[in-house]
Amino acid sequence: MPLSAATSYPLWLNALLFLAAAAVVWGAGTRLTRSLDAIAARTGMSRAFAGMLFLGSVTSLPEIANVVTAAAFDHPKLAINNLLGASALVLVQLAVADALTGRDAVTSVIAKPSTLMMAALAMLMLVVVAMAITAGDVLLFGAVGAWAIAICALAVAGFWLAAGYDRRAPWLARDHGAAGTAAEEAEDAGPQAPLAALLARAAAAAALLVAAGYTLSQTGDALAAQTGLGSSMTGFALISAATSQPEFSTVVAALRIRRYEMAFGDVLGSIFVNLSMILLADAIYAGGPVLDQLGAFETLSALLGAALSGVYLIGLLERRNPTVLRMGYDSLAVLLIFAAGLALLYARR
Repeated sequence: MPLSAATSYPLWLNALLFLAAAAVVWGAGTRLTRSLDAIAARTGMSRAFAGMLFLGSVTSLPEIANVVTAAAFDHPKLAINNLLGASALVLVQLAVADALTGRDAVTSVIAKPSTLMMAALAMLMLVVVAMAITAGDVLLFGAVGAWAIAICALAVAGFWLAAGYDRRAPWLARDHGAAGTAAEEAEDAGPQAPLAALLARAAAAAALLVAAGYTLSQTGDALAAQTGLGSSMTGFALISAATSQPEFSTVVAALRIRRYEMAFGDVLGSIFVNLSMILLADAIYAGGPVLDQLGAFETLSALLGAALSGVYLIGLLERRNPTVLRMGYDSLAVLLIFAAGLALLYARR
């Protein structure tokens, strides 16, 4: 059964709607990032936390819409591969954004302990998903799988651990804070709109982002059906590319205004939200534990995302600045590993 009414539209119209929605997402994502940055400055909120909780959650709403639709129409592989694909693609998008901004290697200017904690937890969650697919799931309460509950609980715990880790961490990078903090304080000291106006702007941008992101999801699903790819590859590559466009626009916007922790928080927070939605798919899908419908393709997908997270974790620990092709060596490694992984997944589709 088709997941989107857009499948009845001609291919050219779906492509046009897709591009128009992508343009709206780009503009709304930029405005949302700037509004949240100003809100963080006014309230004293950590920018890493603002990126993880607010940007990560808002930009994941198109994935929620697609997962609900796919699970309800008995397409569990499409639902989960969308989540796994989006979790890998946001890391690839961070690498692309690193090249587009073209200043320092993005991991060389991150010094918050919470960012490293988020990267480690994201890698752990993706490995746990691969374990769950391999081991198989069992129903609890006659409705949802035990592994799905455990993954969602791990995501919630990960949010909690990362949110408070800056206060608990016994260490800080030696050279943290000098030039970057001074620049941020200079920007924050400028004239600002009232907090209520900032909140209203953020809400309006978020609403626009969700509407355009949903359009991307629906037209992306239609384009995927019209291209004839299988459900696994469709969910991982095409649908996830559509639904993760909001993350890309907000990450580029954050890097352009030098809010590096916010960019990483957005990317890693999206992974937490995406994987927690396995429980939502499990609750909606009527055919038993959703993880039992998956196989080697999805295991490889999860491990690919874990590998990409691991590369960035190494970059965050090294904090070196040499660049190649306008990006850090770790960003280049992410692009190369993803390309190799995509080729392997295509062979296994």
